[in-house]
Amino acid sequence: MTDPLSDTLFALADPTRRAILARLSQGEATVNELAAPFDISLPGVSKHLKVLERAKLISRGRNAQWRPCRLETAPLRDVDDWLTDYRKLWESRLDRLEIYLAELQAKQVGKDGSKP
Repeated sequence: MTDPLSDTLFALADPTRRAILARLSQGEATVNELAAPFDISLPGVSKHLKVLERAKLISRGRNAQWRPCRLETAPLRDVDDWLTDYRKLWESRLDRLEIYLAELQAKQVGKDGSKP
């Protein structure tokens, strides 16, 4: 059993699944509509949809014989929340690097009197 974040990242690792999510960001779509831009079989698209559904990135409704798919954003927010900590870490490191480089440049200017 994997954790939800791992399921989401696994689902997002495939470019076809990311393209399906991009299409669903514009609104609900049927399996046939989702399959149209791809050179893969309907069963192949269905397998991708099952991965996305297992990761809770999509849900399927019922409308007579149609089962339209829709994007679910909560797992994407969870990924964004997880990445926020790393974004803060890297921003902090880049800020420190910027300060360090400014100090080096100031020392260089002091040595030879030239501007950087």
